[in-house]
Amino acid sequence: MSAKLGEILVRENLVTSQQLREALEYQRTNGGRLGSNLIKLGIISDDVITAVLSRQYGVPSINLELFQIEEETIKLISHEVALKYTVLPISKVGATLTLAMADPTNVFAMDDIKFMTGLNVEPVIASESSLQIAITKYYSSSKAIEVVMNGNDDFSKIAAKLARNGNGNGAKAGERLSESDLNVSLDKFTFEAATSEELEVVEENEEIDLASLAQASEDAPVVRLVNVLLVDSLRRGASDIHVEPYEKDFRIRFRIDGVLYDVMHPPMKMRDALLSRLKIMSKLDISEKRLPQDGRIKIKVKIDNRSRELDFRVSTLPTLFGEKIVLRLLDKDKLMLDMTKLGFEQQSLELFQRNISKPYGMVLVTGPTGSGKTNTLYSALQALNTSETNIMTAEDPVEFNLPGINQVQMKEQIGLNFATALRSFLRQDPNIVLVGEIRDFETAEIAIKAALTGHLVLSTLHTNDAPSTISRMVNMGIEPFLVATSVNIIQAQRLIRRVCKDCKEEVHVPVEGLIEIGFSAEEAPEIKSYKGRGCQTCNGTGYKGRVGLYEVMEVTDELRELIIIGASAIELRKKAIDLGMITLRQSGLYKLREGITTIEEVVKETVL
Repeated sequence: MSAKLGEILVRENLVTSQQLREALEYQRTNGGRLGSNLIKLGIISDDVITAVLSRQYGVPSINLELFQIEEETIKLISHEVALKYTVLPISKVGATLTLAMADPTNVFAMDDIKFMTGLNVEPVIASESSLQIAITKYYSSSKAIEVVMNGNDDFSKIAAKLARNGNGNGAKAGERLSESDLNVSLDKFTFEAATSEELEVVEENEEIDLASLAQASEDAPVVRLVNVLLVDSLRRGASDIHVEPYEKDFRIRFRIDGVLYDVMHPPMKMRDALLSRLKIMSKLDISEKRLPQDGRIKIKVKIDNRSRELDFRVSTLPTLFGEKIVLRLLDKDKLMLDMTKLGFEQQSLELFQRNISKPYGMVLVTGPTGSGKTNTLYSALQALNTSETNIMTAEDPVEFNLPGINQVQMKEQIGLNFATALRSFLRQDPNIVLVGEIRDFETAEIAIKAALTGHLVLSTLHTNDAPSTISRMVNMGIEPFLVATSVNIIQAQRLIRRVCKDCKEEVHVPVEGLIEIGFSAEEAPEIKSYKGRGCQTCNGTGYKGRVGLYEVMEVTDELRELIIIGASAIELRKKAIDLGMITLRQSGLYKLREGITTIEEVVKETVL
């Protein structure tokens, strides 16, 4: 659409070629539609763009200021949908809905609205700015939130009130449902007294007391179940909650110390209600069940007379039998910012600390999802965070707020990605820059340029070990000499489970087995192996907590020479080990010597 519109404007002498180039450059940096950017830059007016688009697509244009739209028509589309697609319902005649749109080529928007309303959609064009003003005008006066639920109109009314309590529109905090709303049966379950006293997206001064949750055991089963679920995940030390609908089963699992455990199989009847409750709390669109969504739940919980603030990152994904929801628990109390307690061997820790203290260059942390990369980087930033240093981070998502550090959340839908943010950072006089992840050539290229021009750059990559990170960057298209000169250090890491201290006991392992996993023939007979018997502390698993395995490869002059001549990952690995690098397997063997973990955990996460 953009290129064609630009050609028409130039052909009709409405903009010059130079102005079009400026607008396209602005669009690349800031995102958005070409027409909107031309208006923002003051190159052209709203009316001219609307008229050109009208001629281009053969769709009538309208002036929204001349229309007075009925409230019944506005209610056909929710506020969220109107904002999402920048559209406004104008009138309904029979089975046809006239829809004002900024982009009449947006087939997805028309299909969605046709599906939601059951009406045929007839588009007309209005300018983006007039649509935004009209959306604010008409929806601010409407207190109702339309909730799309399957099969139960009474429950829809209650869910609407829950939504209003959850997002601040309409009902005020503490407003109770009316008498007619109470005792509404959803199959066997009853919704009663859904108030702000129960766990919701709470205000800063609201707290949930576990005693009051127990007292409400006979009330509002879905609300109570979600409350118990969130609090129980904290008590069990879970990092993730998986809510998974299947054809004949509804399963909830917790990930504890990196392993998933079944904790609950609620009745199938509760599936839609429970999923909607979680989406309402996350401020997501409960009418959108066909696309993935991301949100957050922020709550305060009172446990054992201690107030805790919890943050859940919520992700929904449409599956064959309903939406799967995964909640990642972001618990500030679990964030370990002391690098000496993460599990580094002394030699590896000294290497890492020395290289993050350098004034420029690149520090890369690699490993799969859930290997503790974020925690390591945050620990490094905390060590570097002083009043004399300007630290900027580009993250997707920002998991924890760190005081004194400028953190930026990526928003791909408006064009704010890692590459765009990194370009802007370099105009903000930074000392240290953190890029959440190097995903493509463009981000890698800018990060390397930053590292070569006096900035310390920290970032992550998904690779199996430290030496293969070099090959990954070269495969992205970065010249080997640039990689060699910019990268200071590469650290690969994994998380393995600790043996439970309360039920730890020595077990016999044959010497041959110890030699097979990497111990020398002389050392193997001296090694004592331990395992957890299983107790109340570790929920019978034998493990409690996790510790990191670290492979730290400092890019020395010898390694730089190999990188420049295009050496393979195997050659780099061999040279790094000759120079004293502790591999992931060797790091695991250190943990075995100290009785911290088991052979099974080390073998599961590392290779010889």
